Amino acid sequence: MMQHGESLEWTVGKRNLITDVPGIKVGCADDAHIKTGVTVLTSEEPFIASVDVMGGAPGTRETDCLAPDKLVQQVDALVLSGGSAFGLDAASGVMDALRVQQRGLQVGPVKVPIVPSAIIFDLINGGASDWTKNPYRDLGAQAYHCADESFLLGSHGAGAGATTAVLKGGLGSASLIMPNGVIVGALVVVNPHGSVVSPDSNRFWAAPFEMGDEFGGLGPSTRNRSNLLPKNEKLRAYESMRSDGSTSSDLPAGMNTTIAIVATNATLDKAQLKRLAVASQDGMARAIVPSHTPFDGDLVFALSTADAELQDPIIDSMQLGHAAAVCLSRAIARGVYHATAASNDTLPVWSAIDSR
Repeated sequence: MMQHGESLEWTVGKRNLITDVPGIKVGCADDAHIKTGVTVLTSEEPFIASVDVMGGAPGTRETDCLAPDKLVQQVDALVLSGGSAFGLDAASGVMDALRVQQRGLQVGPVKVPIVPSAIIFDLINGGASDWTKNPYRDLGAQAYHCADESFLLGSHGAGAGATTAVLKGGLGSASLIMPNGVIVGALVVVNPHGSVVSPDSNRFWAAPFEMGDEFGGLGPSTRNRSNLLPKNEKLRAYESMRSDGSTSSDLPAGMNTTIAIVATNATLDKAQLKRLAVASQDGMARAIVPSHTPFDGDLVFALSTADAELQDPIIDSMQLGHAAAVCLSRAIARGVYHATAASNDTLPVWSAIDSR
């Protein structure tokens, strides 16, 4: 067991994805015309999960059952989706697929798939908005059926239409292996009100936690501007693209939210996973400035596949929380780093801005 003050010699997992946690698979489906998508995390066996919400504008489904005092102990899948409230229907498509496979909570003769989900607002990002049939149920089913150990980062799945304060957002993931063999991973849809880079710079706020050059290797900004509140260009960028010259000043500010999943193979119960989710929120705050605003629905799911026993539940849990926060910070930067440009984008991608 490691003692206080000892160096944590972490290594990156084989894929540097949340799927480095054994048994976990992730699937993505997206619609380039609408600029939106769905990401589904699942496993061959049900897993234990909890959740923590710190943003002021969350959009969720079935998250109440993840509280430590609630009856349900395991879930079958977690869904991250675009589409605002429309995107909550993605979980219905996942439930349909799970039902065909006869998976779910046994209640008498019936099995009910447990599929908590969370959404981001990506309805004003340059994509088509004239659709009348909700596309998210089908996208949810597609994402579930293509779940695998490998998946793409950036403008894919639920990150397809994500934006940050000044740049295009995306789907990010990262992993690490602790010295005791415990594996931690993070998966995130980066769509915050805040910025992931320091003002007038392409340097990520998460730079101090980068492992190798996984998001450019540029290091932290050399400018002492951490006390400045970054501008949010989302609405202004959208207005500049309106062909009729009108403005959208009546639109709400809540076009945001960063939603994430942290996973580990460490054996944790729901109460411990709740604490892990809380600790992971620090990773969001380190990578996004500002974070947890009234305009965001910032949320972290935490899950355990329960394959590795902790030697010291108190000390190891503390170190695990720190590891999860670091993983989430890195995943946020990687999601933006890997974003790719598409027609009618409202904001530039990270790779298009000058290095400074």
